[in-house]
Amino acid sequence: MYFRHRRRKPVINSPSTSNSFLFYFKKMLKFLYLTPSRIKDLLLIFSLFLSIFLVFRHPQAPLPLAITAPSPSPTHRHHLLFSIASSSNSFPRRSSYIRLWYTPNDTRAIAFLDRPLSSPPDPTLPPVVVSVDTKSFPYTFKGGLRSAIRVARVVKEAVDRNETGIRWFVFGDDDTVFIVDNLVKALSKYDHEKWYYVGSNSESYEQNLKYSFDMAFGGGGFAISYSLGKVLSRVLDSCLMRYAHLYGSDARIWSCLAELGVVLTHEPGFHQVDMRGNSFGMLTAHPLSPLLSLHHLDAMEPLFPNISKTHALAHFFKAVNVDSSRILQQTVCYDRLNSLTVSVAWGYAIQVYEGNQLLPDLLSVQKTFSPWKRGWKVEAHFMFNTREYPRDSCKRPLAFFLESVVSEKNVVRSNYTRHSDGNCLRTDAIKNLKEVNVLSQKLELDIEQMMAPRRQCCEIVPSYNESMIIKIRKCGVDELIYMNI
Repeated sequence: MYFRHRRRKPVINSPSTSNSFLFYFKKMLKFLYLTPSRIKDLLLIFSLFLSIFLVFRHPQAPLPLAITAPSPSPTHRHHLLFSIASSSNSFPRRSSYIRLWYTPNDTRAIAFLDRPLSSPPDPTLPPVVVSVDTKSFPYTFKGGLRSAIRVARVVKEAVDRNETGIRWFVFGDDDTVFIVDNLVKALSKYDHEKWYYVGSNSESYEQNLKYSFDMAFGGGGFAISYSLGKVLSRVLDSCLMRYAHLYGSDARIWSCLAELGVVLTHEPGFHQVDMRGNSFGMLTAHPLSPLLSLHHLDAMEPLFPNISKTHALAHFFKAVNVDSSRILQQTVCYDRLNSLTVSVAWGYAIQVYEGNQLLPDLLSVQKTFSPWKRGWKVEAHFMFNTREYPRDSCKRPLAFFLESVVSEKNVVRSNYTRHSDGNCLRTDAIKNLKEVNVLSQKLELDIEQMMAPRRQCCEIVPSYNESMIIKIRKCGVDELIYMNI
C-alpha cells in the first residue's frame, strides 16, 4: 500500500516537466520585463559587440594580391623551326630563294629531301635531312604524286627531332620566300602553348573551291604551335592511312587537324600566289598586315622590270632588310593644287595618278596577272576585290620602282625612279617628274597595334619638278585620307 500511493519522480522529458519549464521561463521573462522582440534586439546587439571584439582581438591578415602567371618572354627568330619540303633535284635549283631569308647564325631551318645530295653540304644553306621511306602509306589520287605523303610527314619528322627552345614549327616549299622577322612578330600575337594552326588559303577562288577554304596552302607556308605539333606528330600516320584519296600534302595535314578539332587561324600575309604573269597589281595593294611569304615565283615575271628574277628578289630584300614591317604597306596622299593622287607601296613601287582617286578604289587589286590554271575556259575569280589594268600604257598611272633604300639615324630614305611609259602626254605637274623620295621612320608595331592595325598617312612636299618628296607619318586621331577639294 505504501508503494502504491507513493508519488513518483517526474521524468525529464515528460509533458509535465516541459510545462513546468515554460511556466518558470515565462515568470522569469515577466520578472525581467523582456518581451520576445526585446530579446531579439538584445541578441543582435550582443552579436555586434562580439564581432567587433573578435576583429580587434584577432585581426585578419591582409588578403594577398591576385597572382598572375608571368608573361612569357618575347618570341625571337630562334624560337621558330623552318621545315623546307624539297627534293634532290629542285633543292640546288632553288637554293637562291632560300638564301634570301635564311641566315645560318640566327635562323633555324632544315631541308627535307627524298635522297642525299651529290654535292657536299653548303654552309650558307640549311642542313639537309633525308626523309623516311613512305611506301607503306597508300596513295590513290589519280594523276597525283606520291611525294605528297613524304612532304606531309615532314611535319612529324620535324617535331620528332625534339629540337630545344622551339615555339613554332613553320613549313614551306623550297620556292617559298619567308619574311622571317615579320613572321616572328605575327606569331607573337598567339600563345604557342595553345593549339594554333596559322596560315592562309589561296588567292584563287577556284583553287579554294576545289580543295578547301579552311586549309592553309602549303606553298604559301603555315605555322603550327609547339603544343599542337607534339599532338599532331603522334596521330599523323593514322590520318595518312585514311586520306589516301587526297591530292596534296597540305590537304592531309588540314584533314588531320580537322579531326583534332582545330581550325585555321588566317594570316593574310602568307601568299600562295596562285596566279601567273605580273604580280605588280597584287604587290601594290597588299593587305594592311605584314608580308610573311611569297610563293610560285618561278611562274611570275620578275618583281622589277629589266632585271632577272633572282636579282629582282635580291633588290626587293634590300628594303625588307631595312624595314620589314613596312614592306609593301600602302599609303595614299594627295596634292590638291595639282590634282594628283599618289599611292606608295613602300619598298617596291609608287604610282602617281592624275585626278582625284578615292582611297577605297585604290585598295582593290589591279589585274596585272592571269589565273593559275591555263585555258580559255578558266574563270578568273580571286579572293580579293579587283579592278581592270588599262592595256593602254598612257591610261595607266606613272610608275616609279625602288632604286635604293638607306637608314640614317631616325629616318629611312627610299628612292624610286620613273619607269618608261613611252611618249604619253602628262600634265605639266608630272611631265618632268623623274624620281620620288620617301622619308619615313622605321615601323615598330607592338602586339596591340598588330591586333588593331591602322593605315598611316603621307604628305607631299610642295614645289617639285623632277623630284618629289613624300613624308610618311602617323595619321591624326580623326584624320581622313582623302583629297580636300
